[in-house]
Amino acid sequence: MSTATPVQTALLNVQALRVEVPQAGAVPRCLFSGLSMQVLPGQFWCLLGPNGAGKTQLLHTLAGARAPQAGEVHLGGRPLNAWPLSERACWRGLVPQQVQDAFSAPVLDVVLQGRHPHLSRWHWEGDADLTLAQQALARVGLAEMAQRDVTTLSGGERQRVALATLLTQDPPLALLDEPLAHLDLAQQLRVLALLQDEVLQRGRAVVMSVHDLSLAQRVATHAVLLTGNGAALAGPVGEVMTEAHLSAAFGHPLRAVEAQGQRWWLPA
Repeated sequence: MSTATPVQTALLNVQALRVEVPQAGAVPRCLFSGLSMQVLPGQFWCLLGPNGAGKTQLLHTLAGARAPQAGEVHLGGRPLNAWPLSERACWRGLVPQQVQDAFSAPVLDVVLQGRHPHLSRWHWEGDADLTLAQQALARVGLAEMAQRDVTTLSGGERQRVALATLLTQDPPLALLDEPLAHLDLAQQLRVLALLQDEVLQRGRAVVMSVHDLSLAQRVATHAVLLTGNGAALAGPVGEVMTEAHLSAAFGHPLRAVEAQGQRWWLPA
């Protein structure tokens, strides 16, 4: 974990975090313990680990959707629970792994929900909010679907609508749970480029869970590796994404291959 920058400048600061999940008729299972990380503007963090290691639970904990068993989470230099919900939503946004739509609605109306944290109870979305939503849909390649019923979308299209909603919300910190799931290769690369632009050009920070190690290597500045046995490793990507660490976490030998200026991860 880098400590060169003071804690108060961090968008997210995590100290000694421990997260458990209940087990029927048994003591709770510890997903990870002792996790510390500091997320600064301009950083792109990828969460890595085998299925069930706790990536989703970690994102929900960082977002404030569940409480940790130990440790502290600070958002913008303040304890997470000290933030009123509306103000917290202006600072961090969460894109879940799956979104269920209970009612029919135009795609544009769904994306406009991202502006709700910025509006008071008695205000409606204005022209500036509408422009943000339309621009976000264009950035994810769905401008022509603005009036489409959201319940008729494919899984990949719905995932891109969720990303457009996050862009419309416009928080400094974006938390994304498998945002590349359900997307074809071209759309995966489009989303990664979009998120990189948010980090590099706008000084935002991204924390994203991902299964494809090669795609993670392509964009990450930092990584969190959850091993599935309670351990966690966090830091610059070059220190975390090593053959030894990844092979141990995923239970199979992995090898890095250098080609065309990129590092690709393959099973040995």
